[in-house]
Amino acid sequence: MRTLKITLLMFVVMLSTTTMAQKSQKTGYINSNDLLTAMPERTTVQKEIEDYANQLKVTLDAMSKEYEMKVGEFQSKQDVMTDIIKDVKIKEITDLEKRIKEFQQTAEADLQRKEQELLQPIIDKAKTAIIDVAKENGYTEITDTSTGVTLYHDEKFDILPLVKKKLGIE
Repeated sequence: MRTLKITLLMFVVMLSTTTMAQKSQKTGYINSNDLLTAMPERTTVQKEIEDYANQLKVTLDAMSKEYEMKVGEFQSKQDVMTDIIKDVKIKEITDLEKRIKEFQQTAEADLQRKEQELLQPIIDKAKTAIIDVAKENGYTEITDTSTGVTLYHDEKFDILPLVKKKLGIE
């Protein structure tokens, strides 16, 4: 009987401690993609990325045009070419084809690097604002709903308006 009372008392204490711990937790959520899209710096960065991509595209288009021209010239004159000249022209076309593929790969990697380089300061600014808002408003946890991790959230804990206000975004 005494053991039962002690066990029951321990259970009540443990339950009340757990309940109190849960009450002190304040969680919030934010969709970081929405925040990044709303930040005015994003428009400038997006324009820079598009301009850079267009520069790369112009170079690739010029290389492709040169390739098409060489292939067309080869096809139209191959009947009158000697074997040595044919081999040289085929090698030129093959080399150009290889350069185009290498340029495409390098350009894609370079564009991704440039995008990351330009976006990182904006991401850091948003992260700092989120942390500041969480601390200022007593949140113990903020979930990013854009990652798909959150299974349920109460909309009254959306801190996007607070972070936008902190950043001066309307």
